[in-house]
Amino acid sequence: MQQQQFGSSGDTTTTISSATLRMAPEKLGYDICSWSSHSASYHPKNIMINKPQDQSSRWSSGSNNQMQYITLKLDKLSIVHTITFGKYHKVHVCNLKEFKVFGGLTPNNMIELLHSGLRNDSEPETFSLKHKANEVVFPCLYIKIVPLLAWGANFNFSIWYIEMQGISRSDVVDKAHKDYINYRENEVVRLCLKHFRQRNYLDTFESLRARTSLQLEDPLLTELHNQLVVRGDFNAAEDLIEEAAQRNLFQDYISECPYKPLWNKILPQNADETTPSMRGGHQMAIDPDNGKIYLFGGWDGSRDLSDFWSFDQQTRAWTCLSLDTRRNGGPGPRSCHKICLDPKTKQLYTLGRYVDPDSRPNVNLESDFWRYDIHAGTWALISGNTAQEGGPELIYDHQMVVDSERQVLFVFGGRAISPDPNQTVYSGLYAYSIVNNQWKLVRTDTSQPEHSIQLKSRIGHSMLFNPITRELYVFAGQRNKDYLSDFYVYEIDTDTVHEVSRDYSKQGGPDAGFTQRATIDTDLGEFFVLSGLMREKNSSQETVKNSFWVYNIKKDRWTKVYQNENTGSAYWSTMADREPCPRFAHQLVYDPKRKRQFLFGGNPGELSNPNLRLDDFWELWLIRPTPSDVLRRAKFFIRRQKFKEMCGDDDPLKALKYLQTDLAAVVNHDDQQESKDFRELTQYLFARGPTSEKGARTCSPAREGGFSGGLATGLRLDSRDPYQARSELYEKMLGFFPDSMREPRDNLVDLVQMF
Repeated sequence: MQQQQFGSSGDTTTTISSATLRMAPEKLGYDICSWSSHSASYHPKNIMINKPQDQSSRWSSGSNNQMQYITLKLDKLSIVHTITFGKYHKVHVCNLKEFKVFGGLTPNNMIELLHSGLRNDSEPETFSLKHKANEVVFPCLYIKIVPLLAWGANFNFSIWYIEMQGISRSDVVDKAHKDYINYRENEVVRLCLKHFRQRNYLDTFESLRARTSLQLEDPLLTELHNQLVVRGDFNAAEDLIEEAAQRNLFQDYISECPYKPLWNKILPQNADETTPSMRGGHQMAIDPDNGKIYLFGGWDGSRDLSDFWSFDQQTRAWTCLSLDTRRNGGPGPRSCHKICLDPKTKQLYTLGRYVDPDSRPNVNLESDFWRYDIHAGTWALISGNTAQEGGPELIYDHQMVVDSERQVLFVFGGRAISPDPNQTVYSGLYAYSIVNNQWKLVRTDTSQPEHSIQLKSRIGHSMLFNPITRELYVFAGQRNKDYLSDFYVYEIDTDTVHEVSRDYSKQGGPDAGFTQRATIDTDLGEFFVLSGLMREKNSSQETVKNSFWVYNIKKDRWTKVYQNENTGSAYWSTMADREPCPRFAHQLVYDPKRKRQFLFGGNPGELSNPNLRLDDFWELWLIRPTPSDVLRRAKFFIRRQKFKEMCGDDDPLKALKYLQTDLAAVVNHDDQQESKDFRELTQYLFARGPTSEKGARTCSPAREGGFSGGLATGLRLDSRDPYQARSELYEKMLGFFPDSMREPRDNLVDLVQMF
C-alpha cells in the first residue's frame, strides 16, 4: 500500500511528475563565477568553448592540491541533469582521473552531486548529476567542480570543456524551487517537534504543531507514542503494533534485514528418472505463473547440444521435451545463445550461438531466430537471418529480455561471429517488435546521441528489465581484455542512459565479473547476482568465486549475502550436497512468486580437466524475518519494558508471574542475545532500591560495579522518570516502520557544531 509522505500541512501540494522530469533536456548557459587559481593563459573561461584541437583551450589550475576548484553560475535557476567533459584530441596527463561536482542555490551552500573520474582518452564523457533526494527535486544556480587527482602524478589539473543539460523552463523550475524550500522549512519544524516531544515539553510541542499544522508522523505512530510513552498503556501499544502488522507496514524494515541463504540440492526422485546431462553455456527460462523451468542447449565439453527440457516444481521432476530440437522442426545445437520467455503469450524465444573459429569456414554464419509455443509444443523459425531484416548479426554471449506488456524484445551486446576470428565487433542495442515482426537498432558504439552517456557494448554481461519503471539494467561483462564493474540504466521511453556507477567494486559491490548471472524481483525492488569469472581489485588474475549479492534499486546499495573463499576439489567434494561449487557459464533463474532461485550446471574451471562440465541442480531460498517475526520481537521489547516497571511496584510475585508467562511467550530462544537479555531480567526482581516520593520505582544498570540490593551484577533501582525509558523504547519501535511514516531520523542537537 502507498504511504503518505509527512512534513506537509493539511493542504495537499502537487509535486513535479516523473513525466515532467523526463522532458527533453536542453543545453544550459552559464558563466564563470569563481576559481581557485589558473596557470599562464589557461583561464577558466576557456572551458566555455569546445576546441579539442587547441592545446591551450582549457582551464589549468595553478597547483595540484585538492583545494582547487572552479565554480560556474547558470544563466537561470535550473534542474541540472547531466554534465559533459570535453577533452583534448589526444591523451593528456592533466585530465581529471578523479573529481567531484557540487551544486546549490548559493556558492557557499552546496551538496555533492557526483563523484567520478574521466578516462584518459580523447572521447568526451557525460555524467548524470543527482537532482532528486527524498522524492524532492532540487534546482541549482551554481555548479562547482573540484579536481582531486590528475592522470599524471604531480601534474596540475586541466578541464577542456564543460557543457550541462537540464530543464530551465521557468514554470517547472519555479515549482521545484518552491517545493524544495518548503521541504526544508517543514523538516526544520519537524525536527523541533521531535526534540520537544523527546524532552517531554508537551505544551510546547502541541503549540508548535497547532501553529504550523504539520504532522510529525503517521497518526498510527502518534497514537502509539501516546499509549506507550505518555500513558504507559502497554496492552494498547501491542494492539497498535498488531494493527501495523495487519497493514503490512513492516516490509521496509524486513527489506533492510540481511538475507540468510539456504541451498538445497535437487536430486532425482528415483534411479530411473532422466535428467539433463553435464553442460555449460546452456540457457534457462522460467514461467512465473506455473513455476516451470525450461532448459535448452549448451556445451558438454566436446560438442554443442540441442536437447530441450522442462522442470516442474510441483512434481520435482524433469521432462525431456526433445532430445534433438531439429527433429521437431526447431533450432540446431548451440551454446552461448540466449532464450527468454514471454509469460503473457507463453512463447519462448531463442537467438544467437557460438561457432568455433576452426568451424566457421564450413558453417552457416547466418543469425537464425526461433520461437517455441509452450501450449502447442511447436517450434517456428521467425527469421533465417536477422541481419538481413535490420536485426543483429550472428552473436554470442549477448543478453535478451522481453517487455511482455508492449510485446518487445530487447537484445544488447554480444560479439558478432565473422569468418575472421581476429575481428572483434560488438553488437549494439536492438528492439524487436513481436507484433510487427520488425527490428530497430537503438544504439551502437559508434552511433549514440551527442553529449549523452555512452552505453558501450560488451559480452558476458547482465541485463535485466524492470516493467514497473520501464528500464533496462546493464552491468559487468567483458570488453576487449577488460573485465567490467560498471552499471548503467537505460530509460526505454526517453531513450536515455544513466551511469549509476563506473566501478561498483569501489562502492561495496562485487569485483569486476564476466558470465555472472543476475535475476530481478521488482516487487522487492532488488536484483540478485551470482558470481562467475571474476577479476580481483588490483590484479589481472582470473578467479572463479562463490559469492552471492543483492542490490537494492531504490537505495543504490550492494549487500553481500555470502562468499565462500575456499578453493580446491578436495574441499568442494565434501560440500557436494550442501552448497554449489564455484563455476562460470552456469544458468540461474528466479521464481518471483515462490521466491526461489534455481541454478544448473556450468564450468567449474578445473585446470586439470578443462572439458569438465557440471550437471548439478540447486534451489536457493533467501530467508529474512517474516512480519510475524517482527511482531513477536516488537512485543518482546514492549513486555520487557512493562516488566521493568512492574519491578518498581510492591508486588514482585506479580512481576515474576508476568515474566514467566506473558514475557516468556514472546522470547526467541534461538536468538542468543535475546535469550541472554531475557535471562538477565530476573535480576530486576531483586533490585529493590529506595522508593521515590510517588512510590514508583524503575530500573537501570548501576553506574558502579559491585554488590547492590542483592545483585552481583550491580543492578539497582532509581527514581528516573519512566518517560525517558519509554521514549527510548518508542524510538526502537520506529525502526520497524517506513521512513515515510515516522519522525525524522536526525536529531536537533546533532546540528549544533562545536568547532
